[in-house]
Amino acid sequence: MKVRPSALIWHQVDGQPQVLFMRYSYGGQDVYALPGGNPDRGEILTETVIREIREELGVSVDIGEMILAGEMLLTERNDDVLHVVFAARNIKGEPTLNPDETTALDLVWLPVAELDKFNLYPNIGARLQPWFSSATYLGYVGRIEQEYFE
Repeated sequence: MKVRPSALIWHQVDGQPQVLFMRYSYGGQDVYALPGGNPDRGEILTETVIREIREELGVSVDIGEMILAGEMLLTERNDDVLHVVFAARNIKGEPTLNPDETTALDLVWLPVAELDKFNLYPNIGARLQPWFSSATYLGYVGRIEQEYFE
């Protein structure tokens, strides 16, 4: 099983929170992923998130609390992944996609109230929505049901 740490980066627009996602296209469908990636050997998860955000988005962040962890089991491809999502704080700079470091097509801010309507990777939109009203650790959420995109 691989581990993919990622960051929840958000801001307010007209009093409504929006979350930053990287947009990809798989199988002709838009798929939105939280910024993050694969750890290098000897790297702890929070270091991975800080490095990936610096490389892919050109900004620095502080990594706060772990919001949730859950497993995505894609048995048909043997690509099981443990997703760990951390809160990102104190963003320095304006996120800008670096095409030399990612295959993402662009960056988008999605409204929290609509996260359950998008193809997210991992598919945690409905689980993230309550965090914005309670800001409490969601913990281990178990299996994350995920549609597979070729």
